[in-house]
Amino acid sequence: MPGHRSIAEAEKLAAARLGGIPVRHDQMAVVANIYRAASAVRQHLENSVLRGVDLTWTAFVVLWVVWIWGESETRHVAEEAGISKGTLTGVARTLERRGLVRRADHPTDGRLVLLSLTDEGEELMQRLFPAFNEEEAFVTGQLSDADCRTVAAGLRQVVLQVEENGEERRRDLLGGAAPAPRRSGRRKA
Repeated sequence: MPGHRSIAEAEKLAAARLGGIPVRHDQMAVVANIYRAASAVRQHLENSVLRGVDLTWTAFVVLWVVWIWGESETRHVAEEAGISKGTLTGVARTLERRGLVRRADHPTDGRLVLLSLTDEGEELMQRLFPAFNEEEAFVTGQLSDADCRTVAAGLRQVVLQVEENGEERRRDLLGGAAPAPRRSGRRKA
């Protein structure tokens, strides 16, 4: 099973599999470890502090975005949370049923919806975030404060590269064509 292999073992197997294929190993290791780290952190936080308040990672991120930015249009919340508007609709409905967010029509554009925290949502974030941050400290426990700043700065550069140059790169790779629509992975029978 892939989950039972160490990072070092996975990297060794990948190097052996790739053999003579010319690849940039250091860059491959960065991207692979971004994914591994994100998955490990998400799973740890969902199974610890978020489980105790019955929140998924995505629900927490939506609450965080609205907590930090205040009342916001749903399209902006979805963008900041890194999810689709459709996913946000389901998450927002669940959070609304739980009394943590309120949805309201935009005062000047009836097509838009605003999200804000309720008093209960505000209280939850005030109480939850310190525990969440303790787990952030736990998962980075093998790094010094200086290491954390260096890693954070490097990851910001990765994000900036994609934000500032990703669209042009995608157009170049696709020969100017629009990306094909996403598929669910299922094939028609």
